[in-house]
Amino acid sequence: MKLDFSNNTVMVTGAGHGLGRSIAHAFSARGAAVWACDINAAALETTEHEAEGNCRGRIMDITDQRAINNVMEEIALEKNHVDILVNCAGGVGGQSAQPLEQVTPAQWQALFDINVTGAFRCIQAITPAMKTAGGGRIINISSRAGITTSLTGIQAYAAAKAALIGLTRQLAQELGQHNINVNSIAPGFIRSNPTTEKQWDAYGEEGQKALVESISLKRLGKPEDISNAVMFFASDQANWITGQTLSVAGG
Repeated sequence: MKLDFSNNTVMVTGAGHGLGRSIAHAFSARGAAVWACDINAAALETTEHEAEGNCRGRIMDITDQRAINNVMEEIALEKNHVDILVNCAGGVGGQSAQPLEQVTPAQWQALFDINVTGAFRCIQAITPAMKTAGGGRIINISSRAGITTSLTGIQAYAAAKAALIGLTRQLAQELGQHNINVNSIAPGFIRSNPTTEKQWDAYGEEGQKALVESISLKRLGKPEDISNAVMFFASDQANWITGQTLSVAGG
């Protein structure tokens, strides 16, 4: 299945490294005009430099509505709307597992801000123009943690990713009448950035072996496994699919 996204404007958050970078590169290699957004300027430079095709990096903090609006205004000057939005920004925010009673309100809220509220803000910003254009695609990168439990043991992360899946279903129902498809992808554990590398190292040899053995395919995935799933949801092949969460975790 050869996919071509020429004449499509794509916005990818969390595009500075890992899954977001892979998704941005996959779209740009297939002809899309990609706006790769992240809070990490140095990482964005690498994303932009290594891309095949049209990929522009923009510094954007998804917890800052003004920053989101600034990028949207720049896009509007060129094309008026985003055809495809991929909300990939998120993560554990530097937190580690701790007992429930020790979690502070600030720690809890921080993970909801970057994993749910940030996605909501971006969707809210792009939707009016997408409606006017007659349709579009929204793809939220959730997590296996939102379907089952989190390998990190971080309560707020698991809850936030589950909330993102719920938001996906709700917005699919609301926006379907405007020809806007909203879907989610739930990746399993993938070594794709410094955070996941730290997590992998922390498992130790026995823990690493146990993790791989728990996967039906008996191997870890790659960032390309996630970007391939995103390409499907963004394509015409997924025209009649919305409100769904696809687990891409090796079984």
